[in-house]
Amino acid sequence: MKNGILNKVMLLLLSGLLLAGCTGGPAKETKQVSSLKVMFWDENFFYREYGDLFAMKHPNIDVEIVTTDRIYRDSDQEDFDRDKAFADFIEQEQPDVLLLDANEYEKLVSEGKLTELDPLIAKDKYDTETIFPGLMEILKEKGGGKLYGLSPTFYGSVIYYNADLFAKYGIEAPHDGMSWQEILDTARRFPTDGDEKTRVYGFGSDYGMSLDNLASSISYTQGLNYINTDTMKLTLNTDSWKQVYKMAMDALDSKAVYNPDGEGFQGGTMEEYYQSQPFMMGRMAMTVDSTYMLQNLKDAQDRIKDYKPFQIGAVAGPVDPAEPDKSRNISVSDIFSIRANSANADAAWEFIKFVNGDEFAKVKSRTLNGGMLSRMGVQKDFHGVNLDVFYKLKPKVDNDSDNYDKIPESFHDQYRTIFDREMKLMAEKKKSIGEALQVIQDEGQAALDKAVKEEAAGKKNKPAAEADQAG
Repeated sequence: MKNGILNKVMLLLLSGLLLAGCTGGPAKETKQVSSLKVMFWDENFFYREYGDLFAMKHPNIDVEIVTTDRIYRDSDQEDFDRDKAFADFIEQEQPDVLLLDANEYEKLVSEGKLTELDPLIAKDKYDTETIFPGLMEILKEKGGGKLYGLSPTFYGSVIYYNADLFAKYGIEAPHDGMSWQEILDTARRFPTDGDEKTRVYGFGSDYGMSLDNLASSISYTQGLNYINTDTMKLTLNTDSWKQVYKMAMDALDSKAVYNPDGEGFQGGTMEEYYQSQPFMMGRMAMTVDSTYMLQNLKDAQDRIKDYKPFQIGAVAGPVDPAEPDKSRNISVSDIFSIRANSANADAAWEFIKFVNGDEFAKVKSRTLNGGMLSRMGVQKDFHGVNLDVFYKLKPKVDNDSDNYDKIPESFHDQYRTIFDREMKLMAEKKKSIGEALQVIQDEGQAALDKAVKEEAAGKKNKPAAEADQAG
């Protein structure tokens, strides 16, 4: 009996001690909530693409989106300065995470307005080994050798081909690293008989390839520019440009390239659009496109009754013969960076780590949104095509076109009028390639000189006018 009472007393004392320990001791530690301001172009899209998943992983970080649409609210004004509006937006909003394109990224790096990521990567031992080396190369090159941002995706194009057509006509299938000359020579091996709506084409694109379109594609791959922005001189009447136009004209003359007589698809349902596309309908041997082609092929197969699928292949290219292991068709536009001196740099780094990480990539690998995931080995194939082809070539970064903003806006319309007129004469064989390019260069140069002179005069007179208004 005494033992029973003693046990009860001891139990009550022990309970009291435990209770005192729970109530009188330090309070349970709660996770500190951090704030994070992210600059993005659309709030709903941000949460759908990144924010909702990030919130599940980091519920203690409150995210606020500042949308960039107001940067462009005065874009219709004649004196609108996009660079100034962009800089003012960042200065006023002070976002912690910036969404940048390649040019914005490079500019802000040069101005010292971004946080270097290399020390953060080293501190956290963050794995970048499985990120596409080509992408890292672009970011480091534009970052002066250092890393100031990461992108979950990149964009690229490849050569798609209809393996069934190649087998049917006994033609060797395309290979990685094909040049435009090889592509067009291969296209000429396919038959050209039959009417426009039923025949087979060796090569083409969705809306057809005019002389201008095809020549532009070839010249871009070869890194040719029509203006030297350092000297402000047109550079069209050269052997390189003449060879490009000859290659394009010979291909079109052979009738192997899809170039419809009319305007092509002029509107209608998605089914009608897909039916108007020779490659999707199995009547074109080769085309150059991004991952959108694979999405459209899958959609066409789902939408069109009695659709006849075909075996599709993809190889890396086209390439410049001078640099066959590189591609100018690899680009990046969604770079996430941390603003220099951000008060929430730790939270910003957590966000960038997450959206560029392996776990996020695995979730997003189930769909294609136009771009390829930067994390390699996650997206294996889509619609029967091995997606490793997008990672095969190194990026070729040309900075020449970045300086095209030096060209006065007033020049472009004048140049287009001259260019279109001479292209038509060239295509109709009323002028030789050399004659047409010479006229474009001479008249275009005169228009450029005039536009440069007028712009300089306008800038010179602007301060005086502003001073008069102030007075």
